[in-house]
Amino acid sequence: MTGAGDADPDEVRAWVARTYGGLADLLDAEPGAWDGPSLCAGWRARHVVAHVTMPARLTPEQFGAELAAAGGDFTLVSDTVAGRDATLPAAELLAALRSPVLHRWQPPGGGAAGALTHAVVHSLDVTVALDRPPVAPDDAVLAVLDHVAAADGAVFGVDLTGARLDATDAGWSRGEGEVVRADSGRLVALLAGRTLPDGRALRRRYPRLSPR
Repeated sequence: MTGAGDADPDEVRAWVARTYGGLADLLDAEPGAWDGPSLCAGWRARHVVAHVTMPARLTPEQFGAELAAAGGDFTLVSDTVAGRDATLPAAELLAALRSPVLHRWQPPGGGAAGALTHAVVHSLDVTVALDRPPVAPDDAVLAVLDHVAAADGAVFGVDLTGARLDATDAGWSRGEGEVVRADSGRLVALLAGRTLPDGRALRRRYPRLSPR
Protein backbone atom coordinates (compact mmCIF):
# COMPACT_ATOMS: atom_id res chain seq x y z
CA MET A 1 0.00 0.00 0.00
CA THR A 2 1.29 3.44 -0.93
CA GLY A 3 1.52 5.81 2.03
CA ALA A 4 -0.31 9.13 2.01
CA GLY A 5 2.92 10.98 1.32
CA ASP A 6 3.64 8.92 -1.82
CA ALA A 7 0.17 8.69 -3.35
CA ASP A 8 -0.78 10.52 -6.53
CA PRO A 9 -1.92 14.08 -5.57
CA ASP A 10 -5.06 13.85 -7.71
CA GLU A 11 -5.97 10.56 -6.05
CA VAL A 12 -5.38 12.08 -2.62
CA ARG A 13 -7.68 15.02 -3.40
CA ALA A 14 -10.34 12.58 -4.55
CA TRP A 15 -9.97 10.62 -1.29
CA VAL A 16 -10.29 13.81 0.73
CA ALA A 17 -13.44 14.81 -1.14
CA ARG A 18 -14.98 11.36 -0.70
CA THR A 19 -14.14 11.35 3.01
CA TYR A 20 -15.74 14.71 3.76
CA GLY A 21 -18.63 13.94 1.43
CA GLY A 22 -19.20 10.61 3.14
CA LEU A 23 -19.23 12.29 6.54
CA ALA A 24 -21.78 14.79 5.23
CA ASP A 25 -23.95 11.98 3.87
CA LEU A 26 -23.82 10.15 7.22
CA LEU A 27 -24.86 13.20 9.23
CA ASP A 28 -27.49 14.16 6.67
CA ALA A 29 -29.04 10.69 6.90
CA GLU A 30 -28.79 10.48 10.71
CA PRO A 31 -29.63 13.89 12.21
CA GLY A 32 -29.29 12.50 15.72
CA ALA A 33 -25.63 11.76 15.07
CA TRP A 34 -24.78 15.47 15.23
CA ASP A 35 -25.00 15.28 19.01
CA GLY A 36 -23.39 11.85 19.20
CA PRO A 37 -20.00 11.37 20.83
CA SER A 38 -16.63 11.73 19.15
CA LEU A 39 -13.14 10.52 20.02
CA CYS A 40 -12.04 14.13 20.65
CA ALA A 41 -12.37 14.77 24.37
CA GLY A 42 -15.21 17.18 25.10
CA TRP A 43 -16.41 17.34 21.49
CA ARG A 44 -19.58 16.01 19.94
CA ALA A 45 -19.74 15.15 16.26
CA ARG A 46 -20.91 18.69 15.48
CA HIS A 47 -17.76 20.12 17.11
CA VAL A 48 -15.56 17.92 14.93
CA VAL A 49 -17.38 19.14 11.82
CA ALA A 50 -17.09 22.78 12.91
CA HIS A 51 -13.35 22.20 13.36
CA VAL A 52 -12.60 20.48 10.04
CA THR A 53 -14.68 22.93 8.01
CA MET A 54 -12.82 26.03 9.19
CA PRO A 55 -10.96 26.33 5.86
CA ALA A 56 -14.28 26.44 3.99
CA ARG A 57 -15.91 28.96 6.33
CA LEU A 58 -13.10 31.29 7.41
CA THR A 59 -11.00 33.41 5.07
CA PRO A 60 -7.24 33.44 5.74
CA GLU A 61 -7.71 36.92 7.22
CA GLN A 62 -10.46 35.73 9.55
CA PHE A 63 -8.40 32.75 10.66
CA GLY A 64 -5.40 35.01 11.22
CA ALA A 65 -7.53 37.25 13.44
CA GLU A 66 -8.74 34.21 15.41
CA LEU A 67 -5.15 33.03 15.85
CA ALA A 68 -3.95 36.46 16.95
CA ALA A 69 -6.78 36.70 19.47
CA ALA A 70 -5.66 33.34 20.89
CA GLY A 71 -2.07 34.50 21.21
CA GLY A 72 -0.92 32.11 18.49
CA ASP A 73 -2.27 29.04 20.32
CA PHE A 74 -3.78 26.82 17.61
CA THR A 75 -5.36 24.43 20.13
CA LEU A 76 -7.17 27.36 21.75
CA VAL A 77 -8.36 28.54 18.33
CA SER A 78 -9.64 25.03 17.55
CA ASP A 79 -11.54 24.79 20.81
CA THR A 80 -12.94 28.33 20.51
CA VAL A 81 -14.12 27.95 16.92
CA ALA A 82 -15.48 24.45 17.48
CA GLY A 83 -17.41 25.54 20.56
CA ARG A 84 -18.86 28.57 18.82
CA ASP A 85 -19.53 27.25 15.32
CA ALA A 86 -20.92 23.88 16.39
CA THR A 87 -24.18 25.80 16.86
CA LEU A 88 -24.37 26.76 13.18
CA PRO A 89 -27.30 25.29 11.21
CA ALA A 90 -26.69 21.74 10.07
CA ALA A 91 -27.28 22.78 6.44
CA GLU A 92 -24.42 25.29 6.64
CA LEU A 93 -22.01 22.74 8.12
CA LEU A 94 -23.05 20.10 5.57
CA ALA A 95 -22.46 22.55 2.73
CA ALA A 96 -19.00 23.28 4.14
CA LEU A 97 -18.18 19.55 4.28
CA ARG A 98 -19.13 19.27 0.62
CA SER A 99 -17.31 22.44 -0.41
CA PRO A 100 -14.56 22.13 -3.07
CA VAL A 101 -12.69 24.78 -1.07
CA LEU A 102 -12.37 22.33 1.81
CA HIS A 103 -11.46 19.48 -0.52
CA ARG A 104 -8.57 21.51 -1.98
CA TRP A 105 -7.28 22.82 1.35
CA GLN A 106 -3.90 21.69 2.68
CA PRO A 107 -2.55 22.45 6.17
CA PRO A 108 0.46 24.80 6.21
CA GLY A 109 3.55 22.66 5.71
CA GLY A 110 1.47 19.47 5.63
CA GLY A 111 0.82 19.14 1.93
CA ALA A 112 -1.51 16.54 0.45
CA ALA A 113 -0.53 13.92 3.06
CA GLY A 114 -1.44 16.31 5.86
CA ALA A 115 -4.78 17.13 4.26
CA LEU A 116 -5.66 13.46 3.87
CA THR A 117 -4.52 12.61 7.39
CA HIS A 118 -6.61 15.46 8.80
CA ALA A 119 -9.71 14.36 6.89
CA VAL A 120 -9.40 10.65 7.66
CA VAL A 121 -8.52 11.01 11.35
CA HIS A 122 -11.33 13.44 12.10
CA SER A 123 -13.85 11.40 10.12
CA LEU A 124 -12.86 8.42 12.25
CA ASP A 125 -13.32 10.54 15.36
CA VAL A 126 -16.99 10.52 14.43
CA THR A 127 -17.53 7.10 12.86
CA VAL A 128 -15.59 5.07 15.43
CA ALA A 129 -17.34 6.81 18.31
CA LEU A 130 -20.72 6.17 16.67
CA ASP A 131 -19.74 2.58 15.77
CA ARG A 132 -20.28 3.23 12.08
CA PRO A 133 -18.11 2.01 9.17
CA PRO A 134 -15.46 4.47 7.98
CA VAL A 135 -16.65 7.03 5.47
CA ALA A 136 -13.13 7.36 4.07
CA PRO A 137 -12.22 5.01 1.18
CA ASP A 138 -10.45 1.86 2.31
CA ASP A 139 -7.32 2.77 0.38
CA ALA A 140 -7.27 6.21 2.00
CA VAL A 141 -7.47 4.71 5.50
CA LEU A 142 -4.60 2.34 4.72
CA ALA A 143 -2.54 5.14 3.17
CA VAL A 144 -2.93 7.19 6.35
CA LEU A 145 -2.19 4.13 8.47
CA ASP A 146 1.06 3.64 6.55
CA HIS A 147 1.89 7.34 6.85
CA VAL A 148 1.47 7.67 10.59
CA ALA A 149 2.99 4.27 11.40
CA ALA A 150 6.06 4.91 9.22
CA ALA A 151 6.82 7.96 11.37
CA ASP A 152 7.03 5.62 14.39
CA GLY A 153 4.19 7.44 16.08
CA ALA A 154 5.86 10.85 15.89
CA VAL A 155 3.06 12.51 13.89
CA PHE A 156 0.76 12.47 16.93
CA GLY A 157 3.31 11.86 19.66
CA VAL A 158 2.41 8.20 20.25
CA ASP A 159 4.98 5.83 21.77
CA LEU A 160 5.11 2.60 19.77
CA THR A 161 7.93 1.02 21.76
CA GLY A 162 7.19 -2.65 22.38
CA ALA A 163 3.97 -2.70 20.35
CA ARG A 164 2.96 -4.68 17.28
CA LEU A 165 -0.03 -3.36 15.38
CA ASP A 166 -2.15 -5.84 13.41
CA ALA A 167 -5.05 -4.80 11.19
CA THR A 168 -7.88 -7.31 11.36
CA ASP A 169 -9.39 -6.20 8.04
CA ALA A 170 -6.23 -6.04 5.92
CA GLY A 171 -2.91 -7.77 5.55
CA TRP A 172 -1.13 -5.01 7.45
CA SER A 173 1.11 -5.10 10.51
CA ARG A 174 3.95 -3.06 12.00
CA GLY A 175 6.33 -3.35 14.93
CA GLU A 176 7.32 -5.99 17.43
CA GLY A 177 6.07 -6.71 20.91
CA GLU A 178 2.67 -6.69 22.57
CA VAL A 179 0.03 -7.19 19.88
CA VAL A 180 -2.66 -4.56 19.36
CA ARG A 181 -5.37 -5.87 17.03
CA ALA A 182 -8.10 -3.71 15.53
CA ASP A 183 -9.50 -2.82 12.15
CA SER A 184 -7.44 -0.34 10.14
CA GLY A 185 -9.66 2.62 11.02
CA ARG A 186 -9.35 2.01 14.73
CA LEU A 187 -5.58 1.56 14.36
CA VAL A 188 -5.42 4.98 12.70
CA ALA A 189 -7.40 6.43 15.61
CA LEU A 190 -5.03 4.80 18.12
CA LEU A 191 -2.00 6.14 16.25
CA ALA A 192 -3.61 9.57 16.34
CA GLY A 193 -3.58 9.45 20.12
CA ARG A 194 -7.27 8.69 20.54
CA THR A 195 -8.85 6.46 23.17
CA LEU A 196 -11.24 3.93 21.62
CA PRO A 197 -14.74 3.41 23.01
CA ASP A 198 -13.54 0.12 24.53
CA GLY A 199 -10.92 2.04 26.54
CA ARG A 200 -7.84 1.05 24.52
CA ALA A 201 -5.18 3.68 23.89
CA LEU A 202 -1.49 3.75 23.01
CA ARG A 203 1.04 5.40 25.28
CA ARG A 204 1.70 9.04 24.47
CA ARG A 205 5.15 10.58 24.43
CA TYR A 206 3.73 13.92 25.51
CA PRO A 207 0.66 13.07 27.64
CA ARG A 208 -0.15 16.69 28.48
CA LEU A 209 -0.63 17.74 24.88
CA SER A 210 -4.01 17.57 23.18
CA PRO A 211 -4.24 14.88 20.48
CA ARG A 212 -6.34 17.14 18.25
